[in-house]
Formats: sequence, C-alpha cells, structure tokens
Amino acid sequence: MAHYSIGELARLAGLSTRTVRFYSDAGLVPLAGRTSGGFRTYDVDGLARLKLVRTLRDLGVDLPTTRRVLAREVSVAEVARAHAEAVDAQMRTLRLRRAVLRVVARHGEVEMVHELARLSEEERQAILDDFFDEVFGGFDLDPGFSQTMRSVRVELPDDPSAEQLEAWIELANLVRDPDFRESIKTMSRRHAELRAAGEDMSGGGQAQRAAFEFAMGKAREALDAGVDPASERAATVVSEIDRRWSETLGLPVGPELAARLAEFGDPRAERYWVLLARINGWPPVPDTSAERAWLASAAR
Repeated sequence: MAHYSIGELARLAGLSTRTVRFYSDAGLVPLAGRTSGGFRTYDVDGLARLKLVRTLRDLGVDLPTTRRVLAREVSVAEVARAHAEAVDAQMRTLRLRRAVLRVVARHGEVEMVHELARLSEEERQAILDDFFDEVFGGFDLDPGFSQTMRSVRVELPDDPSAEQLEAWIELANLVRDPDFRESIKTMSRRHAELRAAGEDMSGGGQAQRAAFEFAMGKAREALDAGVDPASERAATVVSEIDRRWSETLGLPVGPELAARLAEFGDPRAERYWVLLARINGWPPVPDTSAERAWLASAAR
C-alpha cells in the first residue's frame, strides 16, 4: 500500500502542510505510521478522508459536523441538504441587504428603509389593514367593493429587487400619509352618500372603466401631439371627455359633473395600484399621472 509523507499528502490534496498537520492533530486524518526518523506517513485512506474534509470545509461545513460525517454519524447527503438550506437563507438575506443598500443609496434614509424591509408578511399587511380600517371605517360602503379592496395583499418576495423594495417603501409611506388618508376617507364618505341615494357603487362597472380609458386615451393623444393645455384645441378635447362622462354618469356637463369627477380623482389612489403591482410582480398598471396632470391643467 502506498504511503505518503505529509508534504506529499498536502500536494495531492491541494492543501498546505500546515493545514494537513492541523487536521491530522484534530484526528480527522489518521496516521498510517511514522518513518524511522519519526516523520508522519499517511495511506490512501488518509488521502481520501483528507479530500473529503477539504471538500466539506470548502462548502462551509464546520469541523464538528465534518467529524460526524467521518464517523458516519450523519450522511453527506443530510449535511448537504442542511447546508443548502442554510445557504439559501444566507442568499436571501444578502439579496435583501443588497436591495436595502441600493434604496438607501438613492434616498439616504437608512433606519426607515431597513425597518420597513425587515417586516414580516403579517406586519406589512397590518399596515394596509390599519389604513383601510381608518378610511373605510364607519361608512356604509358597497360590500363587494370593500371586500375586494381589503382582499388584495402585499406579497413582497423574500429576495426583492431594489425596485420592488422601493415600491413597498413608497406604498407604506403613502398609506400612512395623513393627507392621503383624509382624501380617501372623503371619497369613502361620498361613496356611502351616493350608495344611500341608490347609485351602484360596486366598483364603477364597465361603462365607467371605458369612460376612464377614453379620457386617458384622449389626454395621451394630446400630449403626444404637443397640444398646449391652455389652447382651444385642448378645450375641445376636454369637451369630448366631459360629454363621455356626462353620458356615463347621467349628469349634465357643468359644475355637478366636474365636482363628481374631482371627488374621486385623487391621482394617489391610482399610484397605490401602480406600486402594488410592482411589489407583487403583476403586469404593470399604466401610470396615467402625466395624462391626469394635462387634463387638470386643460380643465382649468
């Protein structure tokens, strides 16, 4: 049987002589004997054990666990499975840390970003639940509308991208903003009043969605054409949109129609859905903030 000196064993295993001596002294690599001069020698079994030790250590397995593997108290497969799970957890932590650092680099807010990023799924949802409890509480809203709004959950991944984390931070700040809460509460109050008057407030229905898309489409066409919001051409566009909404809502064009559109026109409500889609990985929700801004300017 072949015998190796400690130097030869180190060379064959790709380790330093000092490292081999350490493993040998720890009892992980047994001696095969000693030379007449008292120098250590190792055999093929020692080389195989040393290579296994090196591999396990390279994979991050600690010495006590390595010793258990060599003693056959635990299998390599079991150790590999446990360490793979540990590495997965470490990777998720590192990816989250990377996303936090990228967001901090953009905004410079360390504590708030870190705090919001570390929240559990239940804690994130509690922020939204608190928001809806305040802005919907006490108002007799359409049950389907209220249930739909409350049922949508924040599903931030364990390893979010910087964009998803940034969207979650913006959403959390949005729903905790007192001014936004008051705006949505005002909408809820008006929703309840219109429902009490017999109007269908289940979510707008197809006709209202079509009217909204018509308005945004007309505004986008005007923006793309470079139409000045203060021009006569812009006034014509606004008139078209008013007529469409007049037919949809059954209200004459005038102050009452303008008031109704303004009551439910806070653009931050749309931003809520834009951010939620980004967080949850849904198809992007169109951001019509530019179209809304053009219409607001043209209507004035």
